[in-house]
Amino acid sequence: MSMEKVKNSLLCVIVLLLSACYNHGPVSPDAWDLTERQIDSLSFFTTHHYSQNYNFVVKASQMPISDEAGSQAFDTLYVLKGDPLVVADIKTISSDTIDSVWVKVARDQMTQGWIRESEMLPCVSPNDPISQFIDFFSDTHLLLFLALLVVVVVAYGLRRLMRHNARIVHFNDIDSFYPTLLCILIASSATLYASIQMFSPESWRHFYYHPSLNPFSLPWFLALFIASVWAILIVGVATIDDVVHRLEPSEGLLYLCGLAGVCAVDYVLFSITTLYYIGFLFLVVYIIFALWRYFRYSHYRYVCGNCGARMHRKGICPKCGVENV
Repeated sequence: MSMEKVKNSLLCVIVLLLSACYNHGPVSPDAWDLTERQIDSLSFFTTHHYSQNYNFVVKASQMPISDEAGSQAFDTLYVLKGDPLVVADIKTISSDTIDSVWVKVARDQMTQGWIRESEMLPCVSPNDPISQFIDFFSDTHLLLFLALLVVVVVAYGLRRLMRHNARIVHFNDIDSFYPTLLCILIASSATLYASIQMFSPESWRHFYYHPSLNPFSLPWFLALFIASVWAILIVGVATIDDVVHRLEPSEGLLYLCGLAGVCAVDYVLFSITTLYYIGFLFLVVYIIFALWRYFRYSHYRYVCGNCGARMHRKGICPKCGVENV
């Protein structure tokens, strides 16, 4: 093949590469082409985190809705607990001195009406299981009740377990780091959960209305929280598996019950104390305490060369009496 033909072939290849198809992507409508109503809807979504066609579910026993927006209503309907609702329209009434935002919700074609936003939000939850789970654990009265119940029950249970020299995390633990790690993760997650609500409430509110279990689609602090939740689930499964293999069934069940009680105390304690800023100090102290108790009293580094018994440190074996050096 002559050099002229080689040059022509290379030239053809270059031309083909440069003239390849290029996808410009979907053409987005220009912001100036939006109607005033669409702009208002986007502005409302930015500040309120929901908009038209958003789905709620009634969590109150009943919620009244009126046939007309405004203070004068001629007919009132009631939607009941568990009823799904969709936001049909949103209207601002500046003359309303109580709440200028009115929301039209619809259960079906025959059951729809208006209600003030301030009256609606306490009565509904986003129609998403994650949001409803957040709602359940964010209830103040429930949290205070759980705090009292958990402290009383766990204090009594730990006292009984320690009297019988039963296995319990932090105090008479097994040689497994998973239970200690699980407690640290729950304490850290509770602290982070309360911190997000304190320092970035709007981000948490947006997450509440649009939840996701994918940490890669969230801001870094929410991603860290969701990652810690996944870590709790994984470490929890590993803990149960380790306990089943290390303890007898009856002893293992008691240990897991005690571990659940300690985890409940961690969640309640750090969720509440972080709201008063002392939870951060408590968390540091707790992590140091948990690690010290495990590595000092529960973790066995050595094995007796004579009988195979596990030992915390070199020296005389507590089982056979042989000195290990």
